[in-house]
Amino acid sequence: MTNYEFALYEVKPNKMPIAIYEKIDNFTTHEIKLKKGDQFYMFSDGFADQFGDPTPGGKKFKYKPFKRLLLENADKPMQEQLQILKTTFNNWAKGYEQIDDVTVLGIKF
Repeated sequence: MTNYEFALYEVKPNKMPIAIYEKIDNFTTHEIKLKKGDQFYMFSDGFADQFGDPTPGGKKFKYKPFKRLLLENADKPMQEQLQILKTTFNNWAKGYEQIDDVTVLGIKF
């Protein structure tokens, strides 16, 4: 997924929870070379899986719009990106119960 100045590269996760589980497999190790100015995000499924929207019954936010939101705001300072994520999530989920943890970690190198 790209815009004119930024690209989003996704590292696919292992399909295993980060918790105590009956069957524990090893996680795949990835090595990523970053340079000054690069941004790195790790996130749980909570934002994308949150129900919301003004339509009756609501719908999930989903991953494609979430990744687009990150990409569209990549040129902004990290603190401003945080506020945009919070506002977007709160506006989306208004009137709906939060169903999962929502974790988004963004780091700029």
